[in-house]
Amino acid sequence: MESAVYFIDLRATFKESFVSKLARLVETAGLSEVVKPRDLVAVKVHFGERGNTAFIRPVFVRPVVDAVKRFKGRPFLTDANTLYAGARSDAAGHLVTAIENGFAFPVVNAPLVIADGLRGKSEKVVSVNRKHFREVYIAAEIDQADVLISLAHFKGHELAGFGGTLKNVGMGCASRRGKLAQHSSLSPKVKRKKCTGCGECVARCVQSAISLVKEKAVISTKACIGCGECILVCPVGAIQIQWNQSIPVFLENMVEYTLGVLQKKEGKALFVNFITDVSPACDCVPFNDAPIIRDIGVVASRDPVAVDQVSVDLVNREPGLPESCLSTHTGPGEDKFRGIYPKVDWEIQLDYAEAVGLGTRRYRLERI
Repeated sequence: MESAVYFIDLRATFKESFVSKLARLVETAGLSEVVKPRDLVAVKVHFGERGNTAFIRPVFVRPVVDAVKRFKGRPFLTDANTLYAGARSDAAGHLVTAIENGFAFPVVNAPLVIADGLRGKSEKVVSVNRKHFREVYIAAEIDQADVLISLAHFKGHELAGFGGTLKNVGMGCASRRGKLAQHSSLSPKVKRKKCTGCGECVARCVQSAISLVKEKAVISTKACIGCGECILVCPVGAIQIQWNQSIPVFLENMVEYTLGVLQKKEGKALFVNFITDVSPACDCVPFNDAPIIRDIGVVASRDPVAVDQVSVDLVNREPGLPESCLSTHTGPGEDKFRGIYPKVDWEIQLDYAEAVGLGTRRYRLERI
């Protein structure tokens, strides 16, 4: 059975601005069925890394927030802290970065909540019992929200081929421990040459999994639970992630986390992809390269699989832009994401998401 996916292009007139069209899009896609009075509504966005400008513009988030309020919902904008050490690795820095990138209350008309707490450890353990994970670690405030609205910037991604709804939900809503579990099956490693033996990681490890041996930090793989906090607290960057996960397993891990996020949100979730500024890499990098295709528009659906399938199809129908990084697969109908990442089979995430019951790759596109 096909899923309905709704689409708006970027055209606007004196009668209806693009911002007004966005509100009409989410309402047509079923916002009134998803949001009920007094529902706490998590609007999951990526606030953008410092230096990156391809993320969804805050003024485009505002009409979605206002539409939620028209249906008496109580929206808040949210994201979870990053696994890597950087501007968004704790709630204080994350909020500063978000505000610097324009996500201030007067602009978006909603409070900002970092979903996994001050240091990325506020999480909910959710049972999924799937191929790779028996349980997953979801950012607590997203798990506790009544409704989830995913606003995803559709773009290329180094490990996933593309990043859309499934990545915004599965990776973006995981706690730091959950993010590490998706990327790696190993404990963090210590670069001995960089370690100064300061003991900061030893003092902060709640599992007592780190000790100093000959003035160098050593991590016990048996005691480590993979929370990732040692990566952040090391003042010299000596503790690093072991990025050992194969791409097919990583993609399936991400889908199982999406399943965990949405497990309690049946009938209470809406998914929106902005197919604009389609940059080659994730919004987590501190820059954005030139877009690979023209701006297309925005799609919305109650089905997270269909909305990503539509998005990748719309991108691949376009000719590649000549001033972008694309040197192959540039013609209409050619796979733009394989042109950038030839070793990444992005279809794995859609096939597996369909197999675990998250949605369908079959869709009916309705232009509004």
